[in-house]
Amino acid sequence: MTRTYRNPILGGFYPDPSICRAGSDFYLVNSTFAYFPGIPVFHSTDLRRWKQIGNAIHRPGQLCYDGHRISEGLFAPAIRHNLGVFYITCTLVGTGGNFIITAKDPAGPWSDPVWLPDAPGIDPSLFFDDDGKAWYTGTCAAPEGEAYPGNCEIYIRETDISLLAGGKNPLIGPYHGIWRGALRNAVWPEGPHIYKINGWYYLLYAEGGTSREHAVCVARAKNIHGPWEGKQANPILTHRYLGKNAEIVNTGHADLTDDAAGNWWMALLASRPFQGVCPLGRETFMVPVFWEDDWPCVASKTGLIEGEYSLPDLPKPPDSSYPPDDHAAGSGWIHEQACDHFNIENGGSAENNNSANNDNGAELTPRAVKLPLHWLMLRMPVNVKDAALSLTARPGALRLFTVAETMRGRGHPAFAGRRLRHKNWAFSAAVEFVPKADGESAGIILLQNEDWQYRFEMYLAPSGSPSLRLVRAAGKEDEIIADGKCGAELAGKPLVLAASCDEMEISFFYGKDVYSLKRFTGNVDARILSTEHAGGFVGTLAGVFASGNGKDSGNYADVLWAEYRGLE
Repeated sequence: MTRTYRNPILGGFYPDPSICRAGSDFYLVNSTFAYFPGIPVFHSTDLRRWKQIGNAIHRPGQLCYDGHRISEGLFAPAIRHNLGVFYITCTLVGTGGNFIITAKDPAGPWSDPVWLPDAPGIDPSLFFDDDGKAWYTGTCAAPEGEAYPGNCEIYIRETDISLLAGGKNPLIGPYHGIWRGALRNAVWPEGPHIYKINGWYYLLYAEGGTSREHAVCVARAKNIHGPWEGKQANPILTHRYLGKNAEIVNTGHADLTDDAAGNWWMALLASRPFQGVCPLGRETFMVPVFWEDDWPCVASKTGLIEGEYSLPDLPKPPDSSYPPDDHAAGSGWIHEQACDHFNIENGGSAENNNSANNDNGAELTPRAVKLPLHWLMLRMPVNVKDAALSLTARPGALRLFTVAETMRGRGHPAFAGRRLRHKNWAFSAAVEFVPKADGESAGIILLQNEDWQYRFEMYLAPSGSPSLRLVRAAGKEDEIIADGKCGAELAGKPLVLAASCDEMEISFFYGKDVYSLKRFTGNVDARILSTEHAGGFVGTLAGVFASGNGKDSGNYADVLWAEYRGLE
């Protein structure tokens, strides 16, 4: 039977993929911007069954996100393996710049960052040459000054990787610009990766920006310093000429790997628009590659990303936590439970917070109980005691404290969420909350960014009774679009709050359990939860939150469980 995989291999907000191979094992990482934990690490042995094994930024204090907007933070990590060590290079946009972290085991623990203050720009990547030298490559504004917006240059610097062991900056060579794009007046040549194959150095990169004009291009040289020549057929993969409503758009930001049998593969980002917008954000796709006249070519019938491809017979995954082979083609979601119960067994270990371990989930308390790997928070504070969430305050529940920070700000809100991954979906959570003061609220949230979101929340009405309301932020001040008294259901008992999306319309429900849900409101526009409306670089998360809305009120909400399901 022919083995296949389906695209996307990681659906939902998994942008800027970087992939590498160590023996028969493949590892893949993605950008996470201002979300914590950062940089998910995925593992596969057969390129069709992927499992998240950790997060590279997994300790409070490993780096600081304070003040970052959601679309700032961690941009474009690149993962590489050399002589038994894994390296991730990345950019912290907003405060830190470029850095390198290392690990012996890609599941973690990962080191603290070694910062590179003399590495301008973004999108760093490492290349290990066969002569033992290591090279850093990145992209930055044209050194003589930008002639136009997006006028950038890809550059290299020689690197002494041994300096990392002492926490020292490993960049030892001078700045050397090597490439400015395939097209005349190219914009944003970025995401560069260098490889050496059959005596040629290859530079794979993206240009055209991160939206509909995105494209994957390639150049080559016999000497790493150049001269570099672009492929005459550039771009080697793009959907830019298919129009805004093609089935797959925003195609770019790619990385190459081979398998043990000598086949080549390209991981890249792209988006699936629904009614002209992309609420899921940029996702991870994969296409086969072949070589012709010492140039890479995308091995598809159409020259585009196709929905399904054949795979060689690669090694099976190592354990039963990977799904059966007949369930794995393109699913990519073996690491996620549909329903999460927030207890120690599902959330992680209870080891000391200061000791690294291989369970690199989101550390919440001094006892280091962790959320499941696929859950995210915003801007984890450097001091874990300042976190607005806890898994130990009430065993078996995720406690959200009504701190002053709101979901509209840039601080440390009481929030946790997971990625939307389907066009049609349902999300629900059992929340126990007794609002005691004006301003307190708690509930579920559909979060695109600080200014574009829906909050289905419990609050204290002016009458003094608990109530429910649906709040929309659409680039302006909060707007209450539905309000209703539900005092009987809110009287100190868990309330199930739910949202479902059908053909880009969202309906909201509430009830004492999932079997008695009542419709609160419907026909709510899901399209605003997209980069086309909100801008930025992220996809939408569904999650839970609590807030004192400007005041640390001392109250809390307990989330007993939360469930996400695709309805396709």
